[in-house]
Order: sequence, then C-alpha cells, then structure tokens
Amino acid sequence: MIHEILIPTDGSEYSATAVEYGMYLASVFKARLTGLSIIDLKIIQGPLFDDISGFMGISPAQECLPLIERGLNERADGILSDFEERCKKAGLTPVTKKITGIVDEVIIREGEKADLILLAQRGEHYPFARGGLLGSTSEAVVRKAGKPVLITPFTFREIRRVGLACDGSTASDRALHMAAGLCNETDWPLSALFVTGNQERAEQMKRHILSSADCRNVACSVTVRDGKEEQEIIHFTKEGTIDLLVMGAYGHSRIRELILGSTTSYVIRKSEIPVLMVR
Repeated sequence: MIHEILIPTDGSEYSATAVEYGMYLASVFKARLTGLSIIDLKIIQGPLFDDISGFMGISPAQECLPLIERGLNERADGILSDFEERCKKAGLTPVTKKITGIVDEVIIREGEKADLILLAQRGEHYPFARGGLLGSTSEAVVRKAGKPVLITPFTFREIRRVGLACDGSTASDRALHMAAGLCNETDWPLSALFVTGNQERAEQMKRHILSSADCRNVACSVTVRDGKEEQEIIHFTKEGTIDLLVMGAYGHSRIRELILGSTTSYVIRKSEIPVLMVR
C-alpha cells in the first residue's frame, strides 16, 4: 500500500520527528524513503532581500546573491547528510534530493512519485510565521498533491492503534478505505469516531464503517458523540487509545471553510499525534 515515502526536511526539531516517523513507516511497510531539501526561491528573489540590497546600495546579483545561494546550498547539503546518516543507522538506504524552487510547488511535483508525503507540524520559521508549515504550504500540498499527507507532531511514538475521524464526506470515505488498508497490512486495530446528534445517521455510518472494516478483516470499534466536530476529534486523540489519526482533508466547500473555519486545519494544529490526511 505504501512503497514510496517523501519527507521534505528543513533541519528543524519538528522536522527531525517527521524523519523519525518516516524511518519507522519505511521499516513497517518496507518502503523506500526520499529526503527532500528545498532551497526556497522566495528567499533569493523575495522583496525583503531586494529591499535590504537596495538600502545597502548594492546589486543583489553582484554582491549578496552568490553568498546567500552558497550558504543555502551548504545548509541543504548538511541537512541531507544528517538525514542520510540517520537512515543508514536504522538500516535504511534512502534517496536524497536538493531542489531550488517554490516550496509547495516542489513538494507537490516530487510527491507525484510517492505514495505518502510527510510534513512536520511546524517548520523552521514557525516562531516568525504564526503557524509555520501550517499555512499556505501545507494547505496547497494537501489540496493539490492528490496523495495522502501525514502531518507529524513534535514528539515521536510508535504506532500501534489507528483512529479514524468520519464526517460522511467523499474524502472521509477515502480516509476509511486508507485506514482499513493500513490496519489490514499491519494488524493495527481501528477505532472510528463519528460526531453527530442525529441517531439515524449515526447508525447508518456505524454500519458502513464496520462493514468496510470487516471486508478487510480489521478489528474495528465505532464511537458516536455529539458536539463540535473539531473539539470532539481532539478529545479523541488525547484519550490515549490511538497513536495515529486518519481523516478526510477539507471535506466541505471552501465557502463553508471561510465562514465556519476548517476542521482539518484545527485538528492538525492541535493534535499531539500524527494526522494522516486523505484528500
């Protein structure tokens, strides 16, 4: 089910945990791991760089640009060298890539060759970016990559139990299929959560989930709760009964998200366990 795993890594502490999850999953699924370091074109060509150069009265191309590019390349080489060393110590033979470009565009393009993309919950610029990677980059990757994206938290722990958050959307149904497939391959048990105050709908969804799990010979339980969906999902992740949450990403319309906010974004931001988003 998972043969190729892509990890964009920036050398941050959060990114180090993403690498640890990547190595773990590569071992579990016998998958190939690719570490990707991106030299952000926006840093080289961004307005801030131009403003600083203009203030100093120098030409970026003549004075600063070669030095900055050299520094960024050396840093990327160091990040990939550390990544490769960690993987080899774990008995893995990874692939490494260094690419200059727009971050989300590079991840999406390279993600076409992968079955799973791993992104750290926060990136190296988090203190300055009000959410780090959980901004336009992660949203663009999840919406456009067409591949499952795993957002990893700060702390690593082995995956032994899988949780599934359902809302009845098409993306949610794909998440159910993905979760059942993962559990079938690993013998991990599956616990599903459906948030609704409609008992009839709850029974229908419960039958659907149990039937899908049974077709894959997966041990499954279903919990139905009433309340605010995003808050109940976070409570679900904090109860200590699951180590990985699978959910459909951005299951409702963009208009609804603008008005009510996105459950997907809220869960990713608050979750202390990895969240696997299926679009």
